[in-house]
This record gives sequence, structure tokens and C-alpha cells, in this order.
Amino acid sequence: MPTDELWTGGFSAPTYESLKDVSRPDIESKMWIYHVAMLIGAFFFSFVFSKGYEGKGIVEGVRYGFYIGVWLSTGMAYGTYAMIAIPYSLALQWFIYGVIQYIIFGILLALVFKKKPAPEATPA
Repeated sequence: MPTDELWTGGFSAPTYESLKDVSRPDIESKMWIYHVAMLIGAFFFSFVFSKGYEGKGIVEGVRYGFYIGVWLSTGMAYGTYAMIAIPYSLALQWFIYGVIQYIIFGILLALVFKKKPAPEATPA
């Protein structure tokens, strides 16, 4: 996600520095896969929101972002924790940060999908 760089390069930089050995040596050659996966994920995140959109404003975006964030961040953070030797604190940070990210993106969707005005009655 676009805000990942802020997290990995800023808030969690010391933790990531200690984990250099778990990264792929050819990571740069595989980054296109990450970008394609993020585009597909962004499309479906928006698509699902649009199908259930009720026009309830920012609260709807917060709720949607929270639900999706808990769902996807649990699998990403704790699934990775189960498979790779990372500290639990990092998995917890990923989970919390993921939920916050999805809430922010849910709010942005709610602002983009503003409630359509009711059609005006035309005189017969």
C-alpha cells in the first residue's frame, strides 16, 4: 500500500534493520509482483465497497475499513509470524498498522462514493 514506505522506513526501521536475513536476495526483480497484487487488491477493495455502499458517509468508510482491515491484517501479520522468524512485536505492529491503513482507505472511499442526490421530479 502507498503508506507502507512511511511505516517500514520510519516507525519500524530499527526492527526491519534486524531482519535483513529474511529478505529475498533478488527482491528488486520480484517487486512487480507486489505492485500487481496491490493494484488487484485496491480494485477489489473498492469494488466490494461500491456493491454494498449505503451512502452513510465517513462512518460507513470507517466501518468497512475496520472490518476489511481486521480480516486481511490478521492473515498477513499472524500468518507471516507463523511462517517466518519475526518478533511478535512486529506481527502486532503489522496488524495494528494494517487495520489503521484500511480504515483510512475506507474513509477515502466513502468520500469518493458520495451519496447520489435523489432525481428531481420532472413536470408532466
